[in-house]
Amino acid sequence: MRNKILLHICLSFFFTFSLLPVYAADGPQTLPKLKKKFLAPDFTLVDVDGKKHRLADYRGKVVMLNFWATWCPPCRYEMPSMGRAHNKLKNDNVVILAVDVGEDEDTIFSFTASYDLPFTILLDEKGKTIKLYPVTGLPTTYLIDTRGYATHRIVGSREWDSPAILEQLRKMGKKK
Repeated sequence: MRNKILLHICLSFFFTFSLLPVYAADGPQTLPKLKKKFLAPDFTLVDVDGKKHRLADYRGKVVMLNFWATWCPPCRYEMPSMGRAHNKLKNDNVVILAVDVGEDEDTIFSFTASYDLPFTILLDEKGKTIKLYPVTGLPTTYLIDTRGYATHRIVGSREWDSPAILEQLRKMGKKK
């Protein structure tokens, strides 16, 4: 089991590292819609403070569900923009849940000491939650609408605080 997780992590690293130049480029960034939306699988994870979070408890809000790891360069690249997006969207019915995959609490604490990350960071130490979603590389972000359906999948990093992306997220938050 541990070897499968390590293999997944290694493959994710190589896949996402190759995407860094593509998504770090200037210009419009898109939030691709899924061809077929699906009910987002529910899960319960603890955050870095030990508090439990259940996805279903966020029904009625747009959830930006981001799968990431500290060793992933594109993940590290997008974290500051996620923090800025969180600050700009906190009154717009949008929440950010960043699910760290396969790492322990000490690793996360060391990483977050270097960044201002005001959003919720959840721990998926054993990699059970990431298996519920079709994730092919890190970072992968799912946008979940107010009814609990995954409507968008974004593979690779984004500038989450870009005006175009913020506008799209705000529009989603207004839909009921």
